[in-house]
Amino acid sequence: MKKFVWVAVLFFMAGVAQAEMVAPDVLVKNTAQDVIAIVKQDKDIQSGDQKKILALVDAKILPNFDFTRMTQLAAGRYWRQATPEQKNALVSEFRTMLVRTYTKAFTQYKDQTIEVKPAKFSPTDTETTVKTQILKPGGQPTDVDYVMKKSDTGWKVFDVVIEGVSMVTSYRGTFSSQIEQSGIDSLIKSLADMNAKAATLKADAK
Repeated sequence: MKKFVWVAVLFFMAGVAQAEMVAPDVLVKNTAQDVIAIVKQDKDIQSGDQKKILALVDAKILPNFDFTRMTQLAAGRYWRQATPEQKNALVSEFRTMLVRTYTKAFTQYKDQTIEVKPAKFSPTDTETTVKTQILKPGGQPTDVDYVMKKSDTGWKVFDVVIEGVSMVTSYRGTFSSQIEQSGIDSLIKSLADMNAKAATLKADAK
């Protein structure tokens, strides 16, 4: 999960203007270059300025994720059983959980770079996977795949696969187990409690 946190931030912290549809691999490459430049130069981010970090996450990361699809896939077959209100609550809490997780990664930059492989897809494809490697001086490379879907506003990520492990699939096991035991509302409450606790801990740390 720690690896996912960093690579997600490395890719998505800076956005690329999409006056026209940008190819997914080009989007990844351009964004990664912008991210590295920003992190290197911004001492406030490196020192853990939460207000600044959260503002950047809200402005630059969220628009590049399809949180509804991510939550739907994580909930699996139980998504169809959820009411519209429960679906909205699940998406909101899941997004908050991931956003709070991302903010922890901004102080972990240690000269990482990203190598983006050319994506193989045709103009008519609506889904593709962009393969990358996270390179760290003196360390082993980390394989990271971004599973993306084309939308009206550009390509959006709905899963991240690190060293063969899908983030969505990992959450699906946890979500399914809790829903089976105590229902969808219990999962929503669990996520909400976890988010509230994380917010309290950050406030106390100031």
